[in-house]
Amino acid sequence: MTTSIAPSADVSEAVTLGAGTKVWHLAQVREGALIGENCIVGRGAYVGPGVSIGQNTKIQNYALVYEPALLESGVFVGPGVVLTNDTYPRSVNPDGSQKSSDDWLPVGVIVREGASIGARAVCVAPLTIGRWATIAAGAVVTKDVPAFALMVGVPAKRRGWVGKAGQVLFPHEQFWVCPSTGDRYVEDGETLREVQEQE
Repeated sequence: MTTSIAPSADVSEAVTLGAGTKVWHLAQVREGALIGENCIVGRGAYVGPGVSIGQNTKIQNYALVYEPALLESGVFVGPGVVLTNDTYPRSVNPDGSQKSSDDWLPVGVIVREGASIGARAVCVAPLTIGRWATIAAGAVVTKDVPAFALMVGVPAKRRGWVGKAGQVLFPHEQFWVCPSTGDRYVEDGETLREVQEQE
């Protein structure tokens, strides 16, 4: 597997791209970014300096992944998604002078394995999106998201649970069950976990 970079993409020479990764037209990948194997960076997407992206991750068209974001393997970032990095955004300091990179501390969004973020969602750093969670299109996420949560709205609230197949789980006896795979999960307060074989 070889990497593929579109001629119109702007990819710094100080970037690490894994085998099989594709960077499409007009995308920009900044210095120090680390992108794993078999990833896709879509048309017009932006990946900031030092961002770390795990293998088999898809960054769709025009998504903005600002540093110091960390995306684990198998993450889906939909079209137009924004992962912010400034808790108190201002163009100028209180004295009216223009802010420089030394005048603020970037904070990142962490997206755990298998999680999906729908089109045009905004994730306001700092926060962590748990494993296999799903953020609905257009949602605005302002707080940490538990694993397997389905988050909807502005601000985003949990509206259910999803399994690894991405489908909404349904309750059956003491479990939550995936209609696609039959996998079972157990709710523990505000979290969900996979059922172990002996349970």
